[in-house]
Amino acid sequence: MDELRAISTFVLAAESGSFNKAAEAQNTTPQAVSKTIRQLEQHLGVRLFHRTTRRSTLTEEGERLLESVKPSLDGLVGALSKARSAAQEDEGVVRIAAAGAVGRKVLMPLLAEFQQRYPKISVELVLSDGFSDIVGERIDVGFRAGSAPDLQVVGRRLFPIQLIVCATPAYLAQHGRPRKVDDLLAHRCIGYRRPGTGRPVPWEFEVDNEVVQQHMNVALCCSDSETEAQAALAGIGIGQIDSINAAPALRNGELVPLLVQTVSERMGLYLYYAQRRDMPGRVRRFIDFAVERLNGSQEFSLTRKELQRLSTNR
Repeated sequence: MDELRAISTFVLAAESGSFNKAAEAQNTTPQAVSKTIRQLEQHLGVRLFHRTTRRSTLTEEGERLLESVKPSLDGLVGALSKARSAAQEDEGVVRIAAAGAVGRKVLMPLLAEFQQRYPKISVELVLSDGFSDIVGERIDVGFRAGSAPDLQVVGRRLFPIQLIVCATPAYLAQHGRPRKVDDLLAHRCIGYRRPGTGRPVPWEFEVDNEVVQQHMNVALCCSDSETEAQAALAGIGIGQIDSINAAPALRNGELVPLLVQTVSERMGLYLYYAQRRDMPGRVRRFIDFAVERLNGSQEFSLTRKELQRLSTNR
């Protein structure tokens, strides 16, 4: 027996005083209502209604049951209605995962605008440099800087992330400008070590339309991309900085792009999420908003022409 349906049927019949009216409310027959009530009575071991040909009235046990279950049933119906409404309307919580630099530099301005448009939608931003398990961690939407996510999620590349060799004007004035990749071996370089594995990441170049990698002798190694960019800005040496962290400093002249003909655009910023037929409306709102604002954005990447201009003018 479906106890919840039986209790709902009982409450409808008790409040209306009629099996016929309860049947109309449930779009069923009076005979089906009578059968459900009879099964509930057998299940509980008590008689709930006095039945006549014209009317059904509650027994004392039926009145006590109605008094007990009605508030709980009303609360359950309200909770289900609220959950259904939240799934369709612009309210509730969206859990978003991203690497630290992506969250602070790319998403924070986006989230401010998003919440102005949808003030009833709350956001929980989970910052982690690893690839989040969106199912296990209850993540609605993830952002990944690097290669494309695996095939178990829906992924969309929003814009390229370039790896740009750069240094401060002061460093270049003192140590000279490298003209080819091999010249970097004579310079102080800043490296990046993956926080998860502890392995140093080789620098990446595009040569003759192929991506090649080369390990550098580094004077300073960081496990955080924003700190890596700060080390280059401090004049410690030459760094290969991702365009999310490097673009503002390149455009305002704090850093100078080098070897621009070798800049790799293999990586990108990807938005990803689990494939769901029952995706809540608030999550779909955020995905559509993020794609609208970030797809093809040039705020965090530079064209080849812009890189060349910034390289030759400084």
